[in-house]
Amino acid sequence: MKPKMRLGIIGGGLMGREAASAFGRWFVLENMPVQAELVAVCDLQEKLLDWFQQVPTVKLLTKDYKALLASPDVDVVYVAVPHDLHEAIYLDVLNAGKDLLAEKPFGIDLRAARSIRDAAAKSGRFVRCSSEFPFLPGVQRVLQAVRSGKFGKLLEIRSGFHHSSDLDPTKPINWKRQTKHCGDVGVMGDLGMHTVHVPFRLGWKPLRVYAQLQKIYTQRPDGKGGMAACDTWDNAMLHTEVRVDGAEVPMRLEQKRLAPGEMNTWYIEVLGTDGGVKFSTKEPKTLWTFERAKEQYWQRTDLGHQMAFPTITGGIFEAGFPDCFLQMWAAYAAERAGVLGDRFGCVTPDEAVASHELFAAALESHVKKTVVPLA
Repeated sequence: MKPKMRLGIIGGGLMGREAASAFGRWFVLENMPVQAELVAVCDLQEKLLDWFQQVPTVKLLTKDYKALLASPDVDVVYVAVPHDLHEAIYLDVLNAGKDLLAEKPFGIDLRAARSIRDAAAKSGRFVRCSSEFPFLPGVQRVLQAVRSGKFGKLLEIRSGFHHSSDLDPTKPINWKRQTKHCGDVGVMGDLGMHTVHVPFRLGWKPLRVYAQLQKIYTQRPDGKGGMAACDTWDNAMLHTEVRVDGAEVPMRLEQKRLAPGEMNTWYIEVLGTDGGVKFSTKEPKTLWTFERAKEQYWQRTDLGHQMAFPTITGGIFEAGFPDCFLQMWAAYAAERAGVLGDRFGCVTPDEAVASHELFAAALESHVKKTVVPLA
């Protein structure tokens, strides 16, 4: 009998329902040493709770998250709520003796992130932070290529995440456009974890940062016939340097809500003197690799469904967001059970805090219009 990971969700919105979908498809994972089962859901909206009634394993539907935390049937809690609620709820999860998969950005600011990390270490609970895209086959191939050491001396690194839905000034405001809910870091808190997860895991921690931040729309319709202040950063371009093999290498991190032509595009590119690699979710089946020989050329590789955690899906089929979300949860379950091995893992509390240290330095850089060093 496989050990069972019994899950509770706090926040039944977009990502909470995506999590339910992942647990419902858990059986597609082949030889997975852990069984996952969704047993409890908390949300303040009756309509969202009603949606989870179709999940046969759910035993508890509640508007009180503390009732969920009190349930002896819950082992692990996934929390997907606005950023200003992260710290209090995450700490309550840990105090209740539950393990945690936290949504990014691991608190509204650096102080909150450090508080959560320290509480996690003290509690001894297994805690990780959400970041899905590195679990796509293309990104796994990027990691393999970088670790091969065949690129020679690195020249530059680029990682980014671009949206375009906020280009429409008539789009009604939501909590992610308000500092009181999203934090002073704005788009960096919303998208930044996605851009730093792979670089951080490869050991590329910024030495310093020069940030260019943009607020394009300062107000939006409030959905009630009026206008509301929209005071978060829309775009953030972080110009950093990292140390690789004793040399300093430029690394640019981009987080944008106003990126013309982009629906939901995550990308990474690593270039060296002898080779390079790049992948974008705009072309989810394509890996580009560069080689410098007598002639220089980029080579295109058509990717299939080669996942770190194998599934029943045929290898010729392309992977999508539900697949990488399921893989992220598989990585969480495997690492929690001590069987991750050499496979890529979820964001650690230390990495989550490091992202906030970068974002805080970026805010300082933008205000002072100067380069800010990171300790």
